[in-house]
Amino acid sequence: MHEIGIYFGLLGVLAGAAIGLWSRANTRKTMNRIGEMLDAAISGTFTERGFDESELSALETRFAHYLSAAEVSAGNVAQEKDKIKSLIGDISHQTKTPIANLLLYSELLMEADLPPAAMANVETIHAQSEKLRFLIDALVKLSRLENGMITLSPGKHPLGPTLAGVAAQYAAKADRKGLCLECSASDISASFDPKWTAEALANIVDNAVKYTQTGSITITTRSYDLFARIDITDTGMGIPESEQPKIFSRFYRSEPAAQQEGVGIGLYLARQILSSQGGYIKVASVPGKGSTFSVFLRK
Repeated sequence: MHEIGIYFGLLGVLAGAAIGLWSRANTRKTMNRIGEMLDAAISGTFTERGFDESELSALETRFAHYLSAAEVSAGNVAQEKDKIKSLIGDISHQTKTPIANLLLYSELLMEADLPPAAMANVETIHAQSEKLRFLIDALVKLSRLENGMITLSPGKHPLGPTLAGVAAQYAAKADRKGLCLECSASDISASFDPKWTAEALANIVDNAVKYTQTGSITITTRSYDLFARIDITDTGMGIPESEQPKIFSRFYRSEPAAQQEGVGIGLYLARQILSSQGGYIKVASVPGKGSTFSVFLRK
């Protein structure tokens, strides 16, 4: 009897070991399959297949269903982006010619010998057409940025040429208002996309010229260990502290600013451009004394 007990005991141990090995192998197989599904999902080649109904395989099946749903969701997002891209392209294409014609014919009429009242109407049509062109261009750029259709390519570049180009772009506009626009020479380099960073800086300088009636606008730079800083300082109307967090919102315009030309999208677009390449923007301002917009770019 004793020998029989030992025999059955050994059988039990062997059976337990066999079951343990089988369970371990099955678990490893399921985990390997889940790993393969994750790799396929990452590469975009995942397809669901049949599974048995063991407890571990049930987990595998639920995980496969989740990945299938995620794959469908990602496909829907991609389709929506394609639709938005087509819509933006259509808007840009379909509005470009009519607006260009409005500007052209209003300019031709402005050269004609018109009565004062008619000339005032033509000048208004021209100004509103310019505003419409700027608004559509800004919205198209913004939509492309927000939907990932435009990829910024930051690289190591000197700041000097970009800043000089922006200053030159607004020199005539500042001169017409009797403003002094100064851009200090800079030998600092930073990591940024020259084209889009120039767009962001131009929006800030444009605002400075727009909201400054007398005095000056200066563009200076400063170097830090991790960032390069660009300060655009004006002697304009300034911004109340309560409104400073709001000015980077889309279409926000304070009551004093509403009297000036613009649509309230320039600073929002500037912030989007800068944040897309790891930079940021902040403002310091005193009402009646002016503002300083500080742009920080990674080195």
